Amino acid sequence: MRVACVQLNSRDEKAANIRAATNFITGAAAAGARLVALPETWNFKGGARGIAENAEDLDGPSSRVMAELAADHGIYLLAGSIYERTDVSGRFYNTSILFGPSGERLAVYRKIHLFDVTAGGVVYRESDTLIPGRDLATADIDGLTVGLTTCYDVRFPELYLSLALRGARLFLVPSAFKAVTGAAHWEVLLRARAVENGCFVVAPNQIGAYLPGKENYGHSMVIDPWGRVLAELAEDTGICVADIEPSLVDEVRADLPSLDHRRPDLYDLG
Repeated sequence: MRVACVQLNSRDEKAANIRAATNFITGAAAAGARLVALPETWNFKGGARGIAENAEDLDGPSSRVMAELAADHGIYLLAGSIYERTDVSGRFYNTSILFGPSGERLAVYRKIHLFDVTAGGVVYRESDTLIPGRDLATADIDGLTVGLTTCYDVRFPELYLSLALRGARLFLVPSAFKAVTGAAHWEVLLRARAVENGCFVVAPNQIGAYLPGKENYGHSMVIDPWGRVLAELAEDTGICVADIEPSLVDEVRADLPSLDHRRPDLYDLG
């Protein structure tokens, strides 16, 4: 199966972001990708006021464009994430949607872990505008179970183990990972999640500045279950493409059966 990550520098011009995403999706499909993944908040990146003005319903205009592209190209398409409207005034979900080759909605995942941190002296508080999701999400792609996650989730190995125990063999990690933390942690965290679960990882990331003093890291990548980086796009917008062999999951897990060696009877995870 050929997979592709789309790397964007999304900003506060939704129409321009949609055009850029559309062009790269079309290019990835032309390159033979069966699964194409966009980064987190692909259709809008900006401040709180802009988030409120650009949030959409689950089946809003941005999602309709993605559904049509998936159907037109006959691909699986992860619409990285959008800001989804809720019933709570001024609060939104950060929501990923996976579309199938007929444009059907296969899975919806609302980001569980919110990025409330200080990084490089800059304060980020997603909880000021976002509501955390509560449900895990998996879906089937040509017989391969994939688990949906988003950005900051990658720091919580319990989530990925839970998805692996539900049958996930590939993790989707659409992100807007910051430059300062990305340089130190991005690759090592993604490879760790791949290795400890014997899973593929497809991680499209945003790149570049989107607000003054706030910059994303890029380095979108595809990683195999042994932790090898199969493809990476470091410094620009565009796509990176890799061919994955799902049977490698079985081979790696047979040689290194760490999932079978767990001792949950001894772990205190409270």
